[in-house]
Amino acid sequence: MTVFQHDVLVIGAGLAGMRAAIEAARNGADVALVTKLHPMRSHSGAAQGGINAALGEEDSWESHAFDTVKGSDYLADQDAVEIFAREAPGDIIELERMGTSFSRTEDGKIAQRPFGGAGFPRTCFIADITGQAILHVVYEQVLKLGITVYQEYFCTSLIVEDGEVRGVIAMPMITGDLAVMQGKAVIMATGGLGRVYAPTTNAIACTGDGMAISYMAGAPLQDMEFMQFHPTSLKDSGVLMTEGARGEGGYLLNSEGDRFMGKYAPNKFELASRDVVSRAEQTEINEGRGIDGCVLLDVRHLGEEKISERLWQIRELAIDLTNTDMVHEPVKVRPGAHYAMGGIKTDVDGAAPLPGLFAAGECANVSVHGSNRLGGNSLLDTIVFGRRAGVAAAAYVKQVASKSQISEAALAEDQNRIQQWMATKGSGGERPAVIRGEMGRMMREDLGIFRAREKLDSALAKIVELKGRFENVRLEDTGKVFNLDLLSIFELGGMLDVAHAMVAGALAREESRGAHTRLDFPERNDEKWLKHTVASRKEDGSPQLDYADVTMTKWEPEVRTY
Repeated sequence: MTVFQHDVLVIGAGLAGMRAAIEAARNGADVALVTKLHPMRSHSGAAQGGINAALGEEDSWESHAFDTVKGSDYLADQDAVEIFAREAPGDIIELERMGTSFSRTEDGKIAQRPFGGAGFPRTCFIADITGQAILHVVYEQVLKLGITVYQEYFCTSLIVEDGEVRGVIAMPMITGDLAVMQGKAVIMATGGLGRVYAPTTNAIACTGDGMAISYMAGAPLQDMEFMQFHPTSLKDSGVLMTEGARGEGGYLLNSEGDRFMGKYAPNKFELASRDVVSRAEQTEINEGRGIDGCVLLDVRHLGEEKISERLWQIRELAIDLTNTDMVHEPVKVRPGAHYAMGGIKTDVDGAAPLPGLFAAGECANVSVHGSNRLGGNSLLDTIVFGRRAGVAAAAYVKQVASKSQISEAALAEDQNRIQQWMATKGSGGERPAVIRGEMGRMMREDLGIFRAREKLDSALAKIVELKGRFENVRLEDTGKVFNLDLLSIFELGGMLDVAHAMVAGALAREESRGAHTRLDFPERNDEKWLKHTVASRKEDGSPQLDYADVTMTKWEPEVRTY
């Protein structure tokens, strides 16, 4: 049995994971990053538009916090939001000092563009490659600190002994042999679950692994029913067209050439919050004013020079994927499954209710996004709460006595699962891609922008059916080296679990709030539903739903208009 030992194991090497690892190492912990991808392949690199912080003279952290709370449709925990907004400027300055080359104003200051739902231009950016640029800088810091990186290791489960997290079981893809990775604390930073939907803006690796294995180990998931649909994704591929295009002054047009957002958000137009814009687009499409199931994103009036300076990546993507040059013609876009507001329930230091488990980034729910995240707040979430989780985990491990080595029994359950799947080759079972495809289509159709009881009932029945069929899934590749077929089965099992929690939460929440729009309950109901949904996994794999209060500090719920 191969055993690795560290103080802190960080699972996932995107921005949240690497920022957590850096801070834990700075605070004296022996840290290792465990990631199924090379760190520079992390989905943080796909974030285009920017990262928020109140740097402007007229702006303030209080304004940033209020915009975030309002954007969340008042479901965000306001103590967490205050920390988030207050600490943002310092984190931006630190990123700059690490070497992040933010785009600049003519007088040399960090440039900031307007983003949806914001009272001021507060989104710092590097053209439209912000996530990718920051990812490079943070990875340099990981290398500088000599942090151990186990890349292309897939985590199959958490190790929990005596009610405490003791590490993870991981499979190095190069050997296919399970290994025990022992740690006094585990920081989960595995990103989102967008691949539960089809199509999605998310990378192929965004399968909710960290949420799933934490949930299976006994950690609760919070607010899973809230899935953000980004207003501008390409129709067939799902590839993202940054909100920065609208922040720079782009328009949304329908088939009649109307700039329709004025009807839905007369003060903010295209820069209303994402749930408002996505609902408006889908309404235009549903009422027959779409084009091939899309609307048009028009940036022609910005001119080639500005597009080439600030939106060059999405111009290239539109040319490559749709044969459309945005300098000369609008590009067809539609809402696309983009960001999970829900995740592993944590406090403001990233600590989950399961001792020894921490989480940060999209896989976590602090909650600063509530029922709808503002653009530019996701990258900030990874940095602020990645850093805080790193500090907290390093402090936690100093209080934990060294434990004896984990026994081989910890491996047994995962080894048995793999052996059972290996024995299915040539059987009559279904291939995982079939089940995954049906799940993705069902989630888009039944748990999309608009929801209603009939479709949610159907979705719940479908998830139960798919989980039953998953029991007879068939593996074809029985080799050990880079067995992506086996990996896909592990991923699918986790996705079905988190999808079950999402559907159950959506069916139970009889109101419309943020990204959760019920046609049969069109109004927000603060009296009954101003509360977090908390899902715990029962022995039969189904979710047990409970509820938790939303923390209020300064801002009472108001009617939300843009």
